[in-house]
This record gives sequence, structure tokens and C-alpha cells, in this order.
Amino acid sequence: MAVVPYTEKQLKLLARLMRAEAEGDGKQGMLMVGNTGVNRVRADCIDFTDIRSIEDMVYQSPGGFEATQKGYFYQRARQQDIDLARRLINGERFNPATNTLWFFMPEGECPATWFDQPNVGRFKSHCFYAPSRADCPTVY
Repeated sequence: MAVVPYTEKQLKLLARLMRAEAEGDGKQGMLMVGNTGVNRVRADCIDFTDIRSIEDMVYQSPGGFEATQKGYFYQRARQQDIDLARRLINGERFNPATNTLWFFMPEGECPATWFDQPNVGRFKSHCFYAPSRADCPTVY
């Protein structure tokens, strides 16, 4: 059962975002980035009170994803990426991105905080940041 509402077009949009943001980190990295995106749709807190769809999440401005400004994002979604995105929409979560709302790729070590939220872990090139349960219960 889906944890966020979606259309097939939005499923493909999530797949394209995951690939554009994290293909270099492999399938697991793409799943964690997508996990963060799905959490933003589920969230009703902090910077995400107006995000109610995958499309809202992908194109959020300010605060959206850098990949949407690059040509690679606009390539057709591959079936393997669509399959990964469907797993996330169906509720799979991946540590350390289980409850995250932010990630980024620093040139060095992960900062202890990002947007005033604590670092909860790193996977390959991406650092992940999650709010507390008290600040954002809908992602827990």
C-alpha cells in the first residue's frame, strides 16, 4: 500500500530524481535519496508544510533539488529506477535515510548539522539529516 499518493507520471518523476541525484552511489544510494523525497511528501513540518505530492516535492522552490536544473534529470525514467521508486512509495525505508528530510554531497566530512538538523549518517557521497520526532512526527 502506498505511503504517499501518486500517479504513474509522479512515480517516473521520483525515479528520474533518484537517478539524477544519486546514480553514482548505486541502487542503495538512490533508494536513500528517494527515501528522503518520500519523507518530504509525508512531512507536515519545518520547510515541508505545503508539500503534498511527489511533484510538489521534486520542484519545491526554494529548497528543492539541484538535479532538476540539469539536463540529466530530464531523461526518460528507466524501468530499473521506476522499480526502485515503487519500493519507496510502497513504504520501504533505508537507514540512515529512514526519517531524513535533507541530504547533500559535501566535498569532505559531513557537517554535524544541516539546516539546523543533526547528521544521522552517511552513505558513500551523501550525508543525511533528520528532524527529531518531536519536530516532525509524520516522518516517524
